[in-house]
Amino acid sequence: MLFFYFLDNYAKKITFGFMVIAEEYIRLIFGLKIKQIRTEKDLSLFGLSKLCGLSKSYLNEIEKGKKYPKTDKIIKLAETLEVPYDHLVSLKLDKNLAPIGEILQSGILDEIPLELFGIQQSDLIDIIANAPSKVNAFISTIIEIAQHYNMSREGFYLASLRSYQEAHNNFFKDLEDKAVRCANSYQLDLTGKITSKELEEILEEEYGYTINVEGLPEQKELDNLRSVFVPSTKTLLLSNRVDEAQKTFIYAKELGYQYLEIKDRPYTFSWIRYDNFEEVLHNFYASYFAGALIIPRNHLKDHLKNVFAMKRFSEKAFHKIMNLYNASPESFYQRLTNVLPKDFGMQNVFFLRFTHKLGAEKFNLVKELHITHQQQPHANEVNEHYCRRWMAIKILQHVSNKDLDYAFNIQISDYADTDQQYLVFTSATKDPFRKEYYRSIGIGFLISPALVKKISFVDDSKIPRIKVGVTCESCSLTDCEVRKAPPKRLIAKDKHKKTAALVEDIMKKYS
Repeated sequence: MLFFYFLDNYAKKITFGFMVIAEEYIRLIFGLKIKQIRTEKDLSLFGLSKLCGLSKSYLNEIEKGKKYPKTDKIIKLAETLEVPYDHLVSLKLDKNLAPIGEILQSGILDEIPLELFGIQQSDLIDIIANAPSKVNAFISTIIEIAQHYNMSREGFYLASLRSYQEAHNNFFKDLEDKAVRCANSYQLDLTGKITSKELEEILEEEYGYTINVEGLPEQKELDNLRSVFVPSTKTLLLSNRVDEAQKTFIYAKELGYQYLEIKDRPYTFSWIRYDNFEEVLHNFYASYFAGALIIPRNHLKDHLKNVFAMKRFSEKAFHKIMNLYNASPESFYQRLTNVLPKDFGMQNVFFLRFTHKLGAEKFNLVKELHITHQQQPHANEVNEHYCRRWMAIKILQHVSNKDLDYAFNIQISDYADTDQQYLVFTSATKDPFRKEYYRSIGIGFLISPALVKKISFVDDSKIPRIKVGVTCESCSLTDCEVRKAPPKRLIAKDKHKKTAALVEDIMKKYS
């Protein structure tokens, strides 16, 4: 299902042969047509105004999609521009503007969470109206990219959410404050001592939940589900494979939905599909709320300060903090992405989650977050091979080959092609819901003079420094013992460079 599945949705909006389209889009399509025909005839707005008798300001508003003329004025425009009346009022656009028409008619602008980024639809419409050919080229490019990368609707939603998180440095004060108020209201311990039993009692007593801890049948198709919520009866069904930490997170998330008064939400965890962006956003809000409840910000902050002040890295001290909370390693790492940028000023941070099947060559990057820049480790969807020197990959290979329940390691990744270095922490675990599957969760910090002042053990000589790339296909390392593919992108780049040099020599010779 491609990202531009949205564009197919307009077919569902046909009712008795009439397209159900927002009035503003009808105005915009009409305006685009007028502007296109006028431009093709080399007419200025002033010139068209003189020919048709309509004011220049009125024509300008028509072209920008702000006004839709009455029938008599449309007839006058059709006569002046020498085009059929039916052509002007049709919702079809010429081939070079057709993608814009599809976008407008599909309702995709209603799907895109523009408001998260402070953009009004009217602003976007003005941009489209003022530069239709450029916007058309941009849209065509997006369509081509989406088809090439096979981006799903959910993928588009999640990319929008990730951009939203990154734009806010993944810190949301209102959710932090609400989590604290909720804890105080229900007398929950804000030192990381919350248990599933406490949250279960709140859900049952305060919100009328019925909880069935072995409610999901053991069927292969349901293997990846932790819970299912039935809204009509407020019944929460749990997989019998969830451990205490997972159960606590599920209950905290359900409490988040109720306390935040969220209605539009997914009813499965993990999600099967998202029907709209609101579900994605609300799922994130409830998850963030749960993390803030289980791993209280101030408590975590105080303990991190002590570890960061150490001159030598202590794995024992790191895990001591992690074990203070009734949370999974993933929840702990995710919480770090909230607290570290805000409270420690660590702005260049990335979070990665990989999955891997025993015996498989492929490592799947299923979740990522980059604060505040697109850091070197990032998702690729072109079937290239992620660098096997990454700690995330090495530790996955280790736990899968040894069939370990848990493993941890740390390294400084020195990127060969950028000279950037990252301090990387990574944990890996078995996937309790899928046999022979493993996952790693990692967080990395760009090493800079500012980071050295905040994390004293960055200079610890015992932390291994490893030269890494991004993918084998783009890596310049010549002595890599774990390379899985030749550096085809670099080879092509070098070839183009040599070709350009030869062409330049030829040009000089015959100049």
